[in-house]
Amino acid sequence: MIMYKEIFARAKHYEDTSTRFLMDMVKIPSFSTKEKEVAECILKEMQEIGMDDAYIDPLGNVIGRLGLGKKVIAFDAHIDTVYPGDLSLWDFDPFAAHIKDGKIWGRGTVDQKSGMASMLTSARIMKDLDLAKEFSIYFTGTVMEEDCDGLCWQYILQEGEIKPELVVITEPTNLNIYRGHRGRMEMEVSIKGLSCHGSAPERGDNAIYKISRIALEIEKLHQNLRYDDFLGKGSICVTQVFFTGPSQCAVPDSARIHLDRRLTFGENKESAVAEVQDACKKAGYPDATIEILTYQEAAYTGFVYPTEKYYPTWVTPLDSVYVQNAADAYTKTLGTKPLIDKWTFSTNGVSIAGMKGIPCIGLGPGNEIYAHAPNEACPIEHLTKAAAFYAALVYRLSQEK
Repeated sequence: MIMYKEIFARAKHYEDTSTRFLMDMVKIPSFSTKEKEVAECILKEMQEIGMDDAYIDPLGNVIGRLGLGKKVIAFDAHIDTVYPGDLSLWDFDPFAAHIKDGKIWGRGTVDQKSGMASMLTSARIMKDLDLAKEFSIYFTGTVMEEDCDGLCWQYILQEGEIKPELVVITEPTNLNIYRGHRGRMEMEVSIKGLSCHGSAPERGDNAIYKISRIALEIEKLHQNLRYDDFLGKGSICVTQVFFTGPSQCAVPDSARIHLDRRLTFGENKESAVAEVQDACKKAGYPDATIEILTYQEAAYTGFVYPTEKYYPTWVTPLDSVYVQNAADAYTKTLGTKPLIDKWTFSTNGVSIAGMKGIPCIGLGPGNEIYAHAPNEACPIEHLTKAAAFYAALVYRLSQEK
């Protein structure tokens, strides 16, 4: 117990450092594919800490390492944010990073530059207390997560040399321990029609009517999707409608709908596509085309790493040694038992655990209900507690023989 108390004391000692670094990052807008300046800020911080290695990879991820042991663990925070949206909904400049009521306010304070701040404070603690001697501990500031969750880690795992036995995701959990979330995928359904003059629509074949019938079958499909006791129900939703036609006075000759599909445990890409195919048949259009979309935007480095917009579901079992050690480290460091739960949104775990089968757990500062919202804010005490937990988890894992 003495070491856990010392870890928390060191985290408290570095509270001003955590706060200052988070404020530095929040002041730098870093939207997806535009993270260069904040990546350089983080790299400088890693170098100041004295990490054994620190670099930016070809995709633009900033990566630091402590230790050169055989046990490989990674802590991950994505460093991109969404845009602030309607500024009239904010009570302050989203990039001012001011302190009020014990919180740091601004875009990215919750989702999720606070996770990066706590990660690097934990690195300071690990160095101070020599906790990394048996490990290679990586600290990854990853890019483009808001646009394409997991792409960054697809690149790291497929093109790099990091092969962790565990990844700790620092997305906001309100300081709870999370062990999974639903997956998701993006599809489009398209169908052909036949254009004609709008004054005699019976001469044509209206593609909007056809896609509308498919959309109504999709609505019915949603009601019958699989339910999981932990992750909840799968979902599907029509989120956009598109069409083409010669003019506003003509029957549309093609139409398509965009589908947001959330996948619960036991659902996958193949089953989801088959369900949509069946919906098209029930609507009377078995010839409709179903496409899983592809993400192929260039990173800020100019590098393009295309991937299908399929983000698999993942769950780390409750009785996993990592979940149990995390809960033990949490209690010994923070003095209470953690709530062990799940995210409602998606994280980089879709590629780390969902695609590659590498165990993930999550704990992050900030409450996820404020992610992507105006007046986003993270309590300063969360930075300290999260940093203490990360270091304590490494210490707890070092006791496993």
